Amino acid sequence: MKLRSLAIAGALALCAAQSQAEDLTVGVTTTGVPFTFVDTATQQPTGAMVDLAAAIAEDLQMTPDFAVSQFSALIPALQTGKIDVISAGMFATDKRKEVVDFSTPVYSYGDVAFVKADDEGSYQLDDFAGEVVGAQIGTTFADQLQAKGIFSEVKLYDSLVDIMRDVQLGRIKAGFGDKPIIAYQIAQNPNLGVKLVEGYTPMGTGEVALAVSKENPELLEKVNASIAEMEKSGELAEIFGKYGL
Repeated sequence: MKLRSLAIAGALALCAAQSQAEDLTVGVTTTGVPFTFVDTATQQPTGAMVDLAAAIAEDLQMTPDFAVSQFSALIPALQTGKIDVISAGMFATDKRKEVVDFSTPVYSYGDVAFVKADDEGSYQLDDFAGEVVGAQIGTTFADQLQAKGIFSEVKLYDSLVDIMRDVQLGRIKAGFGDKPIIAYQIAQNPNLGVKLVEGYTPMGTGEVALAVSKENPELLEKVNASIAEMEKSGELAEIFGKYGL
């Protein structure tokens, strides 16, 4: 009986391990339209990077389990094993590469500045010297603005919605964020009271990639193989094209 009990326990443990192995926990944020956001109809995460992660999981014969968090909490969640992979509008920067591994890049873009809808000014970055500007905490744009050292203050926000609100209310002169995300939100919501700065030159261009723990090189290899196959088949372009990217 004792041996049988041990055998049953072992089988259950094996089944549990196999069940866990079939899940791919994906960290996303809901403020990264059109990369990651919540579908108001279904209340489920959606967007280009959500679709991409789901396609990768399917290719790996795994079930995607999306974990929603603030952007700044994504890397800590990956480091502590709460999630297996980050699939968001995250740049693969040198600083981030020190703590996580990134996949093959899947998309590239730069930053954009936005001001009040009735602001008729024509601006480049240095034109905002001495002003209070805003950016999302944990983004490369926040780091770049702070390093510039020409602003009265660089206010940090948890979400782009909060930045847009303060720009619209005149609490800050301008906000900075991901160009495709800001452009998509303004196009979808013309009553936000903000607009893109026409002719603005980005501080730089970054490459978006999925992030995996440095402790999981096997998963990174599988993710890269899946991305390569989707690039070859055209599925990657189709996923981003669906969201106007």
